[in-house]
Amino acid sequence: MEIKPIAYFRSPLPEKFGVPRQAGLAGSLQGTVVLEPEYRAPEALRGLEDFDFIWLIWDFHLNRETASEGLTVRPPRLGGNERVGVFASRSPYRPNQLGLSSVQIASVDAAAGEIHVLGADLADGTPIYDIKPYVTYADCHSGARSGFVDGREWKPLEVRLPREFFPCFTPDNIDGLLEILAQDPRPQYQDDPERIYGLLYEGCNVKFKVADGVLTVIGVD
Repeated sequence: MEIKPIAYFRSPLPEKFGVPRQAGLAGSLQGTVVLEPEYRAPEALRGLEDFDFIWLIWDFHLNRETASEGLTVRPPRLGGNERVGVFASRSPYRPNQLGLSSVQIASVDAAAGEIHVLGADLADGTPIYDIKPYVTYADCHSGARSGFVDGREWKPLEVRLPREFFPCFTPDNIDGLLEILAQDPRPQYQDDPERIYGLLYEGCNVKFKVADGVLTVIGVD
């Protein structure tokens, strides 16, 4: 089977570093699904405005590695050191590099072929292969077990973003940035309080340090 993108994603995050590790973790993060010209017709999105969420099937196009050389991965939820089977994880390093995300619909512009969404875990320019509506009777499984995720609590960081840096970003994107930083974008095996990290967001390089559970933004270029 040969597949090709039916849309591309637009996001303030141009690279993998900083992209939420799962959809919905940064619920205020804004993004847009832009249909390719051949699908950019109002009838393609007719009725979608009556749904609250959609599934996106997409391509881990920024990966430099695949799961072809091994069948185990190291999930961040396990500290980046313990291994589980690739099919027992949601790791981006997969045999076919396909991603699956449930994202919230903010608005639908059928005439422009655009779906504005919240909480996506996709970088800017991500190819999207399919879009499906989320339906609760089939997609929601109350009380389901979640494997190793159930036993590992994820504690968000306290984020300190000095107000002097607020004008660097559009007001609508400040909350998304704070949520991304709170999720700790660092590799989980790194914990150097003196190390300075840089996260590209909305055309800016956000520089920060992390110490004792607190992330402090120290500069924005």
